[in-house]
Amino acid sequence: MARYMLRSVSLPFLVLTGAAASAAPHDGLLENANWSLLSRNYFLQTDYRTEPSPSGQSYRQEWAQGFIADIQSGFTQGTLGFGVDAHAFLGVKLDSGRGRAGTGLLPLDSEGRAEDDYSSAGGALKLDLSQTTLKYGEMTVETPVFDTGDKRLQPEYATGTLIDSRELDGVRFQAGRFTAFKNQDQSTSKGDFDGYGATTRNSAVSFAGADFSPSDHYGGSLFAGQLDDTWRQYYLNLHYLEGGFWLDGNFYRTRDEGQARAGAIDTTAWSLAARYRFGAQSVMLGYQKIEGDTPFDFVGGDSIYLANSIKYADFNGPGEHSWQARYDLDLGVFGLPGLSFMTRYVRGSGIDGNHAPADGAYAGQYGSDGRHWERDSDLRYVVQNGPAKDLSLHFSQVSHRGNDDQPGADIDRLYMIVEYPLKGVF
Repeated sequence: MARYMLRSVSLPFLVLTGAAASAAPHDGLLENANWSLLSRNYFLQTDYRTEPSPSGQSYRQEWAQGFIADIQSGFTQGTLGFGVDAHAFLGVKLDSGRGRAGTGLLPLDSEGRAEDDYSSAGGALKLDLSQTTLKYGEMTVETPVFDTGDKRLQPEYATGTLIDSRELDGVRFQAGRFTAFKNQDQSTSKGDFDGYGATTRNSAVSFAGADFSPSDHYGGSLFAGQLDDTWRQYYLNLHYLEGGFWLDGNFYRTRDEGQARAGAIDTTAWSLAARYRFGAQSVMLGYQKIEGDTPFDFVGGDSIYLANSIKYADFNGPGEHSWQARYDLDLGVFGLPGLSFMTRYVRGSGIDGNHAPADGAYAGQYGSDGRHWERDSDLRYVVQNGPAKDLSLHFSQVSHRGNDDQPGADIDRLYMIVEYPLKGVF
């Protein structure tokens, strides 16, 4: 499938060559160029309630400071424009210890201690013609079948080729192939994004698809992806918005492919969520179902667009069905602009991993009657004006409990994140 995907990647350029003469010329590398610097201060504590815990630690606790810099150039003059994007990262340990390291904020040395600091840098060359951009290099990616995450101090990055086209009104087409991957606590790209049984260590990720929004009220997405010699995956989304009512449906179909390095896979995953907003408040209900003998698998920190994939658990075990109830409150209406609150509860059950192929990567991960729940509460404040405008403070508490037939640990987790973004143009 990857071979055919790569052939389709070049298709927009073949179509566009006939329209090149009418494409708007570019203004220059420094025109529309911009930069940003994000300061991210991150405290993370996980208290394991399971004895013994999967890590052998009773708790993990670390505090770190990160700086994420991005530069995006414009394009050289002419119909076909050339440009460059670049990024750099620095992470510094503020507090950690050998017995409580491993939160994902900092890399570990050979003795299991957190490194004092780590850094990375990368970039991508880009070409632009009409409304289509081709990038090659290291970048973040955001699609339903492959999405690099940004959940810790450093974002994840992938190295490869990406086409992003908006030639048709209301349609955004993306296609790409990525062969190297930088994890959230690493300085180099080693191809080591992990899933539940799959890994990118010896594979490339390819995908193609489109988001469409023909009106302000409804839209959707259709994507296909492949992890070489592991699985092929297809995704469909449809959503509808009318006034304060929002309805969202997601559907994945995954089958093993090629050498089937993770074993036989035949999984269908879907979710349906409905939200109603009234004044400063909103309530949401969600339902999610996994059909198959293996879990719904993915690589990349955010490559799962299902309703009940939340802070800690994804509720994606074999045969699992789960319900979610969520409540949001915008406290700005009550005279506290920039302050918001969210709480949600998800319960999953019906997990049965006893039928997973014995020679596959998922064997033994789940029992025959897995059940678990997760409760999340978030409080977020964003400064609205003044010298500290856009400074954000985020406090989050997570609790997860489950039985022995599912692999998630019993934890209480605390996040405290302070972010301050700076932005500008050249």
